[in-house]
Amino acid sequence: MNRFIIAATVGIMTVAGFTSAHAAGVTEEMLANDTATTDSVLTNGMGRHLQRHSPLDILNKDNVKNLQPAWAFSLGGEKQRGQETQPIVHDGVMYITGSYSRMYAIDVMTGKELWQYDARLPEGILPCCDVVNRGAAIFGDNIYFGTLDARIVALNQKTGDVVWNKKIADYKAGYSYTAAPLIVDGLIITGNSGGEFGIVGEVQARSAETGDIVWTRPVIEGHMGTLNGEESTMTGTLNATWPGDMWKTGGGATWLGGSYDADTDTLVFGTGNPAPWNSHLRDAGSPTDGNTGDNLYAASRIGIDPATGEIKWHYQTTPREGWDYDGVNEVVAYTDRSGNKRFATADRNGFFYVLNREDGKFVSAVPFVKDITWAEGIDDTGRPIFNEGNRPGNPADSADGKKGEVVFSSPSFLGGKNWMPMAHSPKTGLFYVPSNEWGMDIWNEPISYKKGAAYLGSGFTIKPNYDDHIGSLKAIDPDTGELKWEFKNNAPLWGGVMTTAGGLVFTGTPEGEFIAFDDETGEQLWSFQTGSGVIGQPVTWEQDGEQYLTVISGWGGAVPLWGGEVAKKVNYLNQGGLLWTFRLPKQLASN
Repeated sequence: MNRFIIAATVGIMTVAGFTSAHAAGVTEEMLANDTATTDSVLTNGMGRHLQRHSPLDILNKDNVKNLQPAWAFSLGGEKQRGQETQPIVHDGVMYITGSYSRMYAIDVMTGKELWQYDARLPEGILPCCDVVNRGAAIFGDNIYFGTLDARIVALNQKTGDVVWNKKIADYKAGYSYTAAPLIVDGLIITGNSGGEFGIVGEVQARSAETGDIVWTRPVIEGHMGTLNGEESTMTGTLNATWPGDMWKTGGGATWLGGSYDADTDTLVFGTGNPAPWNSHLRDAGSPTDGNTGDNLYAASRIGIDPATGEIKWHYQTTPREGWDYDGVNEVVAYTDRSGNKRFATADRNGFFYVLNREDGKFVSAVPFVKDITWAEGIDDTGRPIFNEGNRPGNPADSADGKKGEVVFSSPSFLGGKNWMPMAHSPKTGLFYVPSNEWGMDIWNEPISYKKGAAYLGSGFTIKPNYDDHIGSLKAIDPDTGELKWEFKNNAPLWGGVMTTAGGLVFTGTPEGEFIAFDDETGEQLWSFQTGSGVIGQPVTWEQDGEQYLTVISGWGGAVPLWGGEVAKKVNYLNQGGLLWTFRLPKQLASN
């Protein structure tokens, strides 16, 4: 099984005639009002709270059957693989990213390419989980995106010319970048990828105008942050929860990006697995040492001051994590039915969490997938009640010291939910969570750190838990934890979800179906076969009084590379690279 993609490509940039009006400068106020502004999509998540909800109701339960294709755009070439982008729509232009660190500007009315930028990727890049890119950010006159060699690039919206190109981290050490950046108050904020290589997770804030770094915040204890070019404060307390020098290569990649809660002026980032996966190597000694062994701040959610990079609070979903249950899944800001300001997040570890928005404190947690084996539940403090018998064994306890006891753990390391974003509907109060029911045989092995080499200390084989489905789209009530409805799918679900005020929930399947569901009942109201797997993120907007919808189709991502028995089960699925745009014609809106 090829676990890592070693890729090289020759980059070019081509500029075609720009037929639309030059995009006006995007302001902080426009970003803040993105959800309410229906003629554009300016942020990843359709609002920096990441609710992925549109107030548009032109398209609704009664007329969605009349939704029809408007145009399709091919990403072309042989660089297909996984397509996970979320489009940005502004002033008649759509901006998408593609595999192998490409960016396209497209006329939203015709589907005509306006310009294309291909990053010049060096040989020897080390992306963990396919050569994907999840989208761009827009501000001022620029459009921004990250690259597989761990750089952040600013392009002119009109021409695609490079305005600046900055290094996030050293790709030779295993760093990469695949998330959509986040922009707040003129700062472009990025995380990093590479948790399988013993990197150190970090959040960086730069001037969107110049690309110059304003602050950095490592997320593993013992590392020093910076502010305005000077050291600021240490993250955590050195060796409080890590033994020896293991914090120096402690993992915690911030690879999915973050959200922004305007009400509390807080950035919220998730952090990935501690490194290595073998948790026995990260044991911190006895509790009498005062060292808890939780390996902070890996597998956590962290609240950060956007002006200074200081950590306001943290909540760790999986202390002393040993199954690759990253804590990076999106944290969605919302208000519950009682008017409480809450965060919601569906973790890789299989539990759906509700936190307090003021301080990140634990409110509740319920399982959102079945057959969780690693923990019996979550206690009143928000800490897991571990099933230590389900922790992969310590190789040092084996006869030859080479392989620890094999255990079957559920969910698998690809998670009850992985990167694919859930959506919230203020109309129903529900969250719509793309999840997967699978487990894994997992065992630990000895490992030592070597720059640029895999740093796992574990082996694994993923297996489906059920014969009739792996994927499951679930409608969850965050107030009660109740499952309202469920859509089961044969292949794993790996794409984003969107809700609308018209009472619709949209998502796609690896089998290529783009589907509209009734948000209250889960009834399938419309579907369209896109020709390849849908693992991208849909968006919708209004143009000349008509509602448009766009989603990208192109199978790939982590499942074919890491999926074990599951990968074999879906190896018939075809790759692709096609952007589909749909519209509801005015004359059919009342039908």
